[in-house]
Amino acid sequence: QVQLVESGGGLVQAGGSLRLSCAASGRTFRSYGMGWFRQAPGKEREFVAAISWSGGSTYYADSVKGRITISRDNAKNTVYLQMNSLKPEDTAVYYCAAKYSSRLVITLREYDYWGQGTQVTVSS
Repeated sequence: QVQLVESGGGLVQAGGSLRLSCAASGRTFRSYGMGWFRQAPGKEREFVAAISWSGGSTYYADSVKGRITISRDNAKNTVYLQMNSLKPEDTAVYYCAAKYSSRLVITLREYDYWGQGTQVTVSS
């Protein structure tokens, strides 16, 4: 139905910035709400940010508010996660997810499709 491929992860010093990208193919990208999740070793996957299919609504986890911005470019079938002021606790594999819905979705089990993930490592 839809395939998601993340990119942009890497190693960065604390206080630095990264921009993650998620390229989508398959069904009409405009029809999907999108989300970003992350998972550190030994921990459960947790919600980071979500954006509606129109791009008009966004929602963020309290732990990243003010530091992370989610956006989408439907013409390019791509969703972005701009991360600033990164902290060591942001270290995780970051996953892009898609849900065929017009609403914001923040519960991971509701998402229909997942990417393979991209590693983000923040050193102190």
